[in-house]
Amino acid sequence: MSISLDSDVARAAIAKRDLVVDLARVACVLLVVVIHLLMIGVGIGADGAIIASRPLEAQPWFAAATWAGQIMPLFFALGGFTALTAWRSLERRGGDQVDFVRGRVLRLARPALPLFLFFSVALGAATLAGVDAALLDTVATGVGSPLWFLGAFLLAQSFAPMMVRLHEVAPARTMLVLFAGAVAVDAARIATGIDEIGLANLVFVWFFVQQLGFWYSDGWFRARRPWQLLGFVVLAFAVLGGLVAAGWYSPDMLVNLNPPTVPLALLGIAQVSLLTLVHRPLAALMRGKRMQAGVFFLGARAMTIYLWHLPVIIAVAGIALLVPPLSPAPGSPAWWATRLLVFVVVLALVLLVSMPLSRFETASTAIPEGLRRPDAAATWTAMALTLLPAFAVMQFFLDLPIALMGAVWLAIALWLLRSRRPQNA
Repeated sequence: MSISLDSDVARAAIAKRDLVVDLARVACVLLVVVIHLLMIGVGIGADGAIIASRPLEAQPWFAAATWAGQIMPLFFALGGFTALTAWRSLERRGGDQVDFVRGRVLRLARPALPLFLFFSVALGAATLAGVDAALLDTVATGVGSPLWFLGAFLLAQSFAPMMVRLHEVAPARTMLVLFAGAVAVDAARIATGIDEIGLANLVFVWFFVQQLGFWYSDGWFRARRPWQLLGFVVLAFAVLGGLVAAGWYSPDMLVNLNPPTVPLALLGIAQVSLLTLVHRPLAALMRGKRMQAGVFFLGARAMTIYLWHLPVIIAVAGIALLVPPLSPAPGSPAWWATRLLVFVVVLALVLLVSMPLSRFETASTAIPEGLRRPDAAATWTAMALTLLPAFAVMQFFLDLPIALMGAVWLAIALWLLRSRRPQNA
């Protein structure tokens, strides 16, 4: 009886869920893996030294492809959808922003801690072993590059409850203020040549894109007719093309990522509109139980896949160097022909790695009965300690000191967020 009841509850929960969001989230993560797999080439030079290259970026069509391949705006919009849903559910149960922030920090800090520990050990051992400093710096910069996402995403998610309130009171005005702020920040950065000014767009751009997820969740995009959605896509890309043609932004949308810029806000509009346009066929696809099982399996370990795929890619490339036939020259026809096989191998290994590690991502954030949550000061301190190592990677790239700092600070953050005994116990 209980099994049947549990199954009925699960089916009811799935029926209320927008499964297209789950599918899109998994697709975004897998696309990131594919892009990084194609961007990393490791070979042996004529002098026998290991050479790292970026074959994908060498292609003449690469910049144009990034207009479709830069899917981080969609990732943040999907995060806005889930944040709005989670916040409203938490409010109904009597929770507040401190509860929300604690949950979001735990969801990111727990899976990130093992990675920072791994980097600390790996980079420390390589340094002690006398590995070439330039090569080690190149590898560390590459494998640590995705960590910027932790800081930017956590910042947006932590202030989601406040932004939801603004969305409920003044949705259009909130969007206009955020977009105008992004434009003003970019204008100041371009006029002065001081790139650090662009860091303010960690708020304006990513909060704007997150708001798009709120609008999507509330059904605004679904209420638009197909020709209107298509119009949003065309208009967004037309404005983006004009900004690039004026020379204000790079045609390479990866260059426009850190610090985030107005083109990402425009891509967010286009991507959410496109997702809505294809919602019906994707929803039909997600009605299949096998499709649901596959998406839920990957979705439950999406952050683990995101965090660990680059170390696995580098490891596979390094091992392949030991067997020359398995390591064609990066960018050669043979190299391109083997990418699908390498993708399958990398994904299989990442999933293998995720078996023991995904528990950090899926562990419950609930407070056990009889215990209490940490106070607001401890929670916000933990949020800052989780954000800062990712911010350091974004600004200075990963190295041994940053890896050690991240491991220590994330451990402290998790300690601060632990459940506590009642004060009168």
